[in-house]
Order: sequence, then structure tokens, then C-alpha cells
Amino acid sequence: MLNYYSYPHEVSKKWVTFVHGAGGSSSIWFKQVRDFKKHFNVLILDLRGHGNSKPKLKDTFKAKYTFDSITADIVEVIDHLKIEKSHFIGISLGTILIRNLAEKRPELVQSMIMGGAIIKMNFRSQVLMKVGNIFKSVVPYMMLYKLFAFIIMPKKNHKKSRLLFVNEAKKLYQKEFLRWFKLTSEINPLLRFFRTKDIQIPTLYVMGAEDHLFLPSIKNIVSKHVTSSLFVIENCGHVVNVEQPEMFNNQTIGFINSLA
Repeated sequence: MLNYYSYPHEVSKKWVTFVHGAGGSSSIWFKQVRDFKKHFNVLILDLRGHGNSKPKLKDTFKAKYTFDSITADIVEVIDHLKIEKSHFIGISLGTILIRNLAEKRPELVQSMIMGGAIIKMNFRSQVLMKVGNIFKSVVPYMMLYKLFAFIIMPKKNHKKSRLLFVNEAKKLYQKEFLRWFKLTSEINPLLRFFRTKDIQIPTLYVMGAEDHLFLPSIKNIVSKHVTSSLFVIENCGHVVNVEQPEMFNNQTIGFINSLA
């Protein structure tokens, strides 16, 4: 089972589950846990191969992972803790996993909060993935990861987020990085499906105004999906919960409390 940390609340019956992105770990949520555990039961976890979640023995001979298998890891923890329903908060690739979980087990999902969400790979991000695929076997993975981090988070005020993710990614093995990178081969059809289907679960997108790769497509999807809303944080890049934690926490806690 995945490594996880739970923080039970004395009174609240509401659960909030945090899902990090590729190359991160549960530690990226430390500024959220402090505020959220005052209001809710909190669950944070390390995705497989990240943080303290070691790859399973059966994965040793697998060349790649699937979104469904990684989503099943999260559900396993939820079921183990007997959580009947939870609000889910994700960042970056974690938002794809949450949306996939909502597709597979909608009864578990009370709401979705999508930080630095990915709903469409634009031309620049598609080129980035293709370049990565060409060089992934010959270039040290940390060099690739640093390049990706800089392209996604290029500005001076993104440096803290960039360094956090690069330092977390250093804990991955080359083979583990490649397994996660190969997920990109199934990302486009999955995202296309998500764009066409409004899942009828309350969804808040929290995006940085400087998230140049992903913000335009989120604006487009929010205009089409009636259960979705968007909050844009000024002077902020892709990793909104790290760059502007106070603003992120206020908006997301307010959103959860606004729901019945």
C-alpha cells in the first residue's frame, strides 16, 4: 500500500485528500496540512515510487505504469481507511489522477480542487513530451526534469516551486522516472475524454496567471462545464499551493465550506 499520513479531526466528518504530481511527494502539501487540519480530517499520500512509497515488487519488471493502476493505489488507501467520501485536492498531474478517480469511483468524490490543472497539452507541451521521448534513454533523467521544470515554471518568482520539485525528483530512480514519463503516451486520449464529459461533481480550478502552458485550456473548459469554476492567482505560476499558499488555502477551504 502507498505511504500515507492521516490527521483526524475531533469534530469534523469531512475528509480532504491531497494528491501530488509526478516528481513530487506528500511533503509539497506541508503549508496546506497546517491550515486544513484545523477544519477537516486530512489525508496526504506518496504516489508509487515517490516519497516513502517504494515501487511494488510486481512493478520491478514493468516498463510503464497506467493512470488506472496509479488511481487504484489511491483508492486502496481510501478504502483501507474506510473513508466513504472525500474532497480531493491535486496539483499538476495529480489533477488527472483525481479526475480519473472520479470517473472510476464517483461515489467517493465530494468535490475536486485542481491546482495547476492539466486538461489539454498545447503545442508547446506536446513538443516538450516528444523531445523527452527522443532523449529519455540517452540523457540523464535529472537533466530532462530540470529542463521541463524550467519550461513549465520559467520566471524568477517560480524558482521556489522549481527547486522543490527538482529536489523531490532527485529521490526517484532513473527506471522509476521512465515509467512515469511513459504515462504521457496515454495522456492525450484521456484528457480528450475528460474535456468532453462534464462529470457533475463540484470542481474548482485554481491556476496561476503565469501558468502559460495550461491556463488557456482551463479557461475554455470552465466555460463549457457547468459544475466548474476558476480562480486565478496573480503573479503566480504552475505550482499554486507552493507559490501562494495563503491565497490557495483561503480559496480552497472557502470552497469546501460553501458546499453542503
